[in-house]
Amino acid sequence: MSGDPRTARTKARLREALLAECAAGRELSQVGVSAVVRRAGVGRATFYLHYEDLPALAVDACAGVVHAAVDALHAWQTCPAATAPARPPAALADFLTDVAEHADLYRALLLPGGGGPLGERLHRELRARARAERAAVGAPHPDLVASAVASAFTGVLADWLHGLVPGGAEELADLIWALLLALHRTRAPAG
Repeated sequence: MSGDPRTARTKARLREALLAECAAGRELSQVGVSAVVRRAGVGRATFYLHYEDLPALAVDACAGVVHAAVDALHAWQTCPAATAPARPPAALADFLTDVAEHADLYRALLLPGGGGPLGERLHRELRARARAERAAVGAPHPDLVASAVASAFTGVLADWLHGLVPGGAEELADLIWALLLALHRTRAPAG
């Protein structure tokens, strides 16, 4: 039934309601299902028909950030064999700026070090994209490098959101970019 337009509309209203509740200055832990369903104009039973709990809705509402992160890191690519520029794509700093605006919500789902439901999803999707791109061009060690890239980005992003990594969005974009380029250029020792 995922193709049902009514289901899609209801889920969209619930996601928008949750984001609006969090934008009103409340952390996810301070938001209740009753406030979300009231704002969305749906019943509590409808909420539970679509989501197990509030964190499940929150991960769904934040799924766009996962796609935005993956796209921001790959915004420079015009083809799989394209050479990465020395400077990060502008989309990376834009992404970090957008994330900072909803930091309270993302901190609840992306734990220090990159754990949590949003961290797991970000790691999984970023790893898959990095691995596919490395494999497509025959780059060495696609599994190893893809895991390192996904772990590094997810962990740094999470730690930045939790105040463990200092800096603004532009500065962090530069630092992350240098780190990721170094990981991509790493060659494993000959065995």
